[in-house]
Amino acid sequence: MSVLVYTENTDGKFKKSVHEVVSYAKAVADAINTTVTAISIGNVDPSDLASLGNYGASKVLNVSADRLKQFTNQAYASVIAAATDHIGANVIVLSNSFSGKGLAPRVAAKLGAGLADSAVELPRFDGDRLTVKKTAFSGKAYAITELSSAKKVISLNPNAFEVRETGGSTEIETFSPEIPAGDFAAVIHDIVRATDKVTLPDAEIVVSAGRGLKGPENWGIIEELAEALGAATACSKPVSDAGWRPHSEHVGQTGITVSPNLYIAIGISGAIQHLAGVSASKIIVVINKDAEAPFFKAADYGIVGDALEVVPKLTAAIKAHKGN
Repeated sequence: MSVLVYTENTDGKFKKSVHEVVSYAKAVADAINTTVTAISIGNVDPSDLASLGNYGASKVLNVSADRLKQFTNQAYASVIAAATDHIGANVIVLSNSFSGKGLAPRVAAKLGAGLADSAVELPRFDGDRLTVKKTAFSGKAYAITELSSAKKVISLNPNAFEVRETGGSTEIETFSPEIPAGDFAAVIHDIVRATDKVTLPDAEIVVSAGRGLKGPENWGIIEELAEALGAATACSKPVSDAGWRPHSEHVGQTGITVSPNLYIAIGISGAIQHLAGVSASKIIVVINKDAEAPFFKAADYGIVGDALEVVPKLTAAIKAHKGN
């Protein structure tokens, strides 16, 4: 019996969420007195594969077939299912990332496994049963899911578990499973990314703004603050609907759900649909000139003031603190 963890890569590199999910898998494995095997799909440098040992993976199954260079949901799910059978894993762990949200249910279906997505902490163990705490209703509540199946799939929310370095090493094994031809009926040939920006799902800090900015011409102060913090930029739905910002930056119930360590909401009133997408943030800071804005009720810290005056001063203070 062992734990299998899928370690997704972006352009051949592992991000922090991979270290989180391997650390989580190691903690699960320790609780049931077993080991962690990681599976990597795509062309990843051997040194990066070896680095997974530092977070608890005792073995890495490396799958580097040319037709798997680009993410393909069904094919990747088949590879993970094959790896599960190959090592006799009972628990499969993935990150609840954009690709993980598509992979986890497919893997569970292929294995006849129970699934707990959006996990936020380590499961509780009762014999062969696992009880997992997860977010529900777009992050507005928590649910407790009990997995009693022989195989169990858990997808971990980004930023929900701390990275833990073990100082260990790992063995790298080439793995070449058979993949059904039908899995390649639809194939992604190219993915274009804005590589110079922090992506929302991976961001530890998010700077978000709404109609309180008064117009797209004022968005420079948001980008400058985000750059000073090394943060991703986001916006409310009315802002993206008005065309001030791209829809890819819209966070909320109908946009992207985020769970950063720090979420800064600037000029956003705090409608329930927006709060649903950001409530899993560890710390929320609100800047709004309306002292009665609903967002202040959800905030850990708040500043009442005009964003056009407050944000430049905040940015200047951060730069001064960092010595820029």
